[in-house]
Amino acid sequence: MTATLEVALARERRAVEAGLRALLAGERGVPPRLRRAMAHSLFGGGKRLRPVLLLWAYDACLDGGRAPGVTRRASLDAACALELIHTYSLIHDDLPAMDDDVLRRGRPTCHVAFDEPTAILAGDALQALAFGVLARLGPGATGAAALIARAAGPAGMVGGQQDDLDAEGVAPCPALIRRIQRRKTGALLAAALGAGGALAGASGPRVRRLLAAGDILGQAFQQADDLLDACGSAAVAGKSVGKDAVAGKMTWVRLEGPDRARRRAARNGRSGLRRLRDAVPPGSAAERLLALAAGLWDRDR
Repeated sequence: MTATLEVALARERRAVEAGLRALLAGERGVPPRLRRAMAHSLFGGGKRLRPVLLLWAYDACLDGGRAPGVTRRASLDAACALELIHTYSLIHDDLPAMDDDVLRRGRPTCHVAFDEPTAILAGDALQALAFGVLARLGPGATGAAALIARAAGPAGMVGGQQDDLDAEGVAPCPALIRRIQRRKTGALLAAALGAGGALAGASGPRVRRLLAAGDILGQAFQQADDLLDACGSAAVAGKSVGKDAVAGKMTWVRLEGPDRARRRAARNGRSGLRRLRDAVPPGSAAERLLALAAGLWDRDR
């Protein structure tokens, strides 16, 4: 990652962080323990990847010269809503009834730091807050809100989590691995790109190309996660490792081994990057988006 990209990414993350803090502070009447649990997971050092992808897809599609659906400021609220949904999903994913993780981003998971009922409620609260934010954005954000809702819902992320649970201990199957990765991880990442384009006023075909690119990039991102679980360290990754093998998770690493799985992640990542390049108008904003996307599968955390 170049120094220029790092500076731009740090600036964008600060904007997302400030937006998230303002949204949480603006909620009145929240029980103090619930507020602390929400903040524990929301401000625990996340990469803010999905909101930045949304914002930079918005910027890249504006280069196409179309009138935006909403302002850049409103798109920041949408990006924050996406991060609220992502954080809720992590809280629930870490629960004892799901993956039973005790470490997330180098810190105790929400149910460990507080308790399981409070963690469930914190996740519920973040999801409700997210859709409240999206509902306030007005008619220009309707399409983006629908994309995010579908990606997060029963045919997307939540359905992928169910598939993941159902597949534990089952013999690896390529079709099922793809379905789990597309729904559990790829759907929300694709929605970040598609929603950014929709908020910028991109045409329907362009939004669909963004979604297709995000789908493949999301699979590569999940494949990199699976490799980190199999081959990484908790100290570097900031979360528990080695749990996929114990649980018998449906992954490419389990099916074909780390070396082939690593080549698969790189192959999918390059394919997704080509699709993303074809999906956005050329320009400096597009190059910045592509540079960020290039790091989705080649990472150590």
